Amino acid sequence: MTDSKNINNPVGQGGGQRKKLSRAERQNNGPHRNLDRQNAADRKAELLRKMREKAAAAEGAAQAGDDTAQS
Repeated sequence: MTDSKNINNPVGQGGGQRKKLSRAERQNNGPHRNLDRQNAADRKAELLRKMREKAAAAEGAAQAGDDTAQS
């Protein structure tokens, strides 16, 4: 039996067609990796939102302090 070097061209393997695997799937980074990346993006977006809220609150407090100093 001959063996193929290319996983997407399985010579001598019976059983019909075989799904072509992407490079990521061949490295065991299949669809679950996309979910992990999406979760990481969501966490980053939440962190940025919190940081912007804190910065806006600090800026508002600084402006209120400037107003009293000018009076």
